Amino acid sequence: MKRYKRIFTIVIDSLGIGEMPDAAEYNDKGTDTLGHISGAVENFCIPNLVKLGLSDLHQLKQYGGEKAPLGCYTELYEASTGKDTMTGHWEMMGLHITKPFKTFTDNGFPKELIDELSRRTGRTVIGNKSASGTAILDELGEEEIEKGHMIVYTSADSVLQICGNEETFGLDELYRCCEIAREITMKDEWKVGRVIARPYTGRKRGEFVRTSNRHDYALKPYGKTALDALKNAGLDVISVGKISDIFDGEGITESNKSKSSVHGMEQTIEIAKRDFTGLCFVNLVDFDALWGHRRDPEGYAKELEKFDVKLGELLHILREDDLLIITADHGNDPTHKGTDHTREKVPFIAYSPSMKNHGRIDEEHTFAVIGATIADNFGVKMPEGTIGHSVLGKIS
Repeated sequence: MKRYKRIFTIVIDSLGIGEMPDAAEYNDKGTDTLGHISGAVENFCIPNLVKLGLSDLHQLKQYGGEKAPLGCYTELYEASTGKDTMTGHWEMMGLHITKPFKTFTDNGFPKELIDELSRRTGRTVIGNKSASGTAILDELGEEEIEKGHMIVYTSADSVLQICGNEETFGLDELYRCCEIAREITMKDEWKVGRVIARPYTGRKRGEFVRTSNRHDYALKPYGKTALDALKNAGLDVISVGKISDIFDGEGITESNKSKSSVHGMEQTIEIAKRDFTGLCFVNLVDFDALWGHRRDPEGYAKELEKFDVKLGELLHILREDDLLIITADHGNDPTHKGTDHTREKVPFIAYSPSMKNHGRIDEEHTFAVIGATIADNFGVKMPEGTIGHSVLGKIS
């Protein structure tokens, strides 16, 4: 019999809490996203996270330990190879990824890939480098519009992104080109996690605006996950943010796109006011996209403060039979070199108004305890071939 009727799992995208034992193999020795954010700012107001146990889990310059933390907490080590969004989320739901997705951050995509993409789409490719989406539009948008070329770029994540002006390039044409790119990048040596269509409007530099018609062409998970098991058991699996994209819609019963991390929390709060039975799975991407990759610890700290305010609103309306899990999918230390994700442990904080246990629990060596615990709560068997075990007895 289920102990909790509703489980809210919120991923603060990239909130690592210290280097993994193998961090040096990823050039990430000494990384600590949360700790270095705390150290980089004087004021850091996150009382709700602290109340749940964050400052007991990880030392923060602005806080001591909480005398009576409300939550159960520990750190999770990643079992899979890699440090990207899809690997982290897929592992949470039971998949052990042993081959990391390809990234092309340093030198752009290989000439052979670009040549094939150009030949099959009939368009000259410009860009082909790691860049901010807004910056590359200012740099190349006018050329794309004038000459009919196609902007292709990447980031520190495993993505191939294509820009297209909605008026001159056209959405249908942009989606066609992305579908070709997805097919090409199924080769092992070029396999990226996502191909992303990035439509925009405007005619000249300084006026370009990306639109909400973005479309992600993700890989399907390599096997069935906890989400599939929950859906097949007739439970609700509600996604907020880019969760549905990460899992290519597999195991999802309702998808909600978010405009920002604050908007994602507002959506989560509205969902919490509804009646459902199952999982609400939330990804808040701004921490990673706006602040981690751009190496801005002050901006990251302010985003965490905004999250904490919304977290307080959510805590206020949680029911006795609700469970909240707060975690992350990798690190992105804004004080580290480069712009890449960082190989770090992540927090696991669990809270329910009816919770009897409080304080630290044993550390776990896979993110997959999250999916296994959720499945266990609903009496659902995890799919064959998945990893992880339940910690439900420790957080009840």
